[in-house]
Amino acid sequence: MSGYFAPDSMIVRVMSKRAVGYTYGLRALVIGAVHPKLYVGTAANTAHRDTPYTRLALTGRLFEAVFMGTKDEADRALEFTRRKHVRVNGRLPEHAGPANPAGASYSALDPDLMFMTMAFTFDSAEFMHDALVRRLSAGEREALWQDYVRWAELFGMPRAAAPASYPEFRAYFDGYLHSGEPYLTDEARLVGTYLAGAKEPGFPIGPKFASDEVGRIVRGSLPGRIREMYGIRWSMRDELRYRAVTAGVRAAHTRSPVRLPVDLAPVLNGRSALGYKQVADAEHAALRRGERSMPDVPVESP
Repeated sequence: MSGYFAPDSMIVRVMSKRAVGYTYGLRALVIGAVHPKLYVGTAANTAHRDTPYTRLALTGRLFEAVFMGTKDEADRALEFTRRKHVRVNGRLPEHAGPANPAGASYSALDPDLMFMTMAFTFDSAEFMHDALVRRLSAGEREALWQDYVRWAELFGMPRAAAPASYPEFRAYFDGYLHSGEPYLTDEARLVGTYLAGAKEPGFPIGPKFASDEVGRIVRGSLPGRIREMYGIRWSMRDELRYRAVTAGVRAAHTRSPVRLPVDLAPVLNGRSALGYKQVADAEHAALRRGERSMPDVPVESP
């Protein structure tokens, strides 16, 4: 049974690259944490405050079901998300910058917040594909943008909440990131620092080399202003290592006239759900051992 997106659609072509699937969610959450209503709305209304990597993995699996699943799989993911979202509403418990005073209301059903959720996700998928696979053409970017708007509509976002074209989106989103609105609460800064790999979690997510390089890719992908907001140091040595790692990943996706001893296609392409599950299983095993993923982040809502 086919899904909501054709196999040759840009959203499927981009999101089926595992280099994108394993990194875009981390980047989206790190950057998205500068939007106080999105961060607080998610953190204060989740059953996974003590298992943040499981929450990330669950979100990845739900999104992937809509990107690449059958309509039945997508509809189950959409209904699960809808049931969760109708309960997500509240008020900011603390001052979070001029645009987000204490007491400001938020709701997961707010069209503007739906759009911003999609915006951070799209921006990160686009960036990671450029950095780790190949640069998209202007036509491909527009097609990917339109697919993402359709994807957000499936989750309930009104079409009018999103810019009509990719250039309009890029102008708005880049303007937002450089405006006075982005703000990190203390908790958002802590959580984002872990997700960016600037602090090591309290349990091994996977092989240390792999997790170190994923963290390096995420940190290197961040706009300079965002790194500064987090207080993440980034030296020329870091930049050179980031460029070397990303160049190596891109090379693996390049068709080469030289025959390789192994076929990389099954490794590079396909759903990332198994990887998400492995991270969640590792986190739950650590929790059973009495280890916390982010030891200095509160597990109760403020």
